[in-house]
Amino acid sequence: MQYPNKRNSRNKAWCFAPLSLLCFALNLGAQTTDVPAIRVILVGDSTMATRTGYGDALCQRFTAQVECVNLAKGGRSTLSYRAEGSWELALQRMRPGALPQTTYVFVQFGHNDQPGKLGRSTDLQTEYPVNLEHYVRDIQAQGATPVLVTPLTRRSFEGEKLQTTLQPWADAMVAVANRMQVPLVDLHAHSARAVQAMGQEEADTLAMPPPAPGDMTTKNPFDRTHLGAKGANYFAGLMVPIIAQAVPPLRPHLRAD
Repeated sequence: MQYPNKRNSRNKAWCFAPLSLLCFALNLGAQTTDVPAIRVILVGDSTMATRTGYGDALCQRFTAQVECVNLAKGGRSTLSYRAEGSWELALQRMRPGALPQTTYVFVQFGHNDQPGKLGRSTDLQTEYPVNLEHYVRDIQAQGATPVLVTPLTRRSFEGEKLQTTLQPWADAMVAVANRMQVPLVDLHAHSARAVQAMGQEEADTLAMPPPAPGDMTTKNPFDRTHLGAKGANYFAGLMVPIIAQAVPPLRPHLRAD
């Protein structure tokens, strides 16, 4: 024997015309859940990672229809991110059949691929571009869309000229994107122009704040590679129009601020 649900009975009791349309709308809203239509996965190094990079600020630039996941990790290169198993975890986020169906994977490496970093550095000619190609193919094999992002510029000047030491790695990534015909966000070019225009003094305001004298809890000394909150927001905003142009389907899902 089935017993009437008293709560439902009370709800129905007041759902008479002209309130019936209101009741229908309320019931529909209660049963509907907002499922993001698009997933964006960020893969990269510390200049994209949480707390030290722009990745989280970039995620905030997407509308509610986009699920943005920041999987960037500090100190990683095209070699070490895969070797430690982080790439396998990223692949699990883009397996076919998982919702949402449309996935874009933004890949930015270069800082730690430079020489001198044991277990991380890669040869610019024979390893770095090959590694990038492997990332692209892996993403495509999952039915997702790869988006290559050239490395964010460092912000050190000699006199009045910005030192663009990452330019060869940016050039190599551009070549891979052109060869494989995948979307490219040339963050290095745009960030270098912006930082050159602002000069050293203003560029230094984008860095993580130095620890206060005697503060033993802060492990991040002042540097001109990583980003504080101001720098993260600045470069996330810089990327919005570049992404809109490079990946047109994402244009309606981006916010200027």
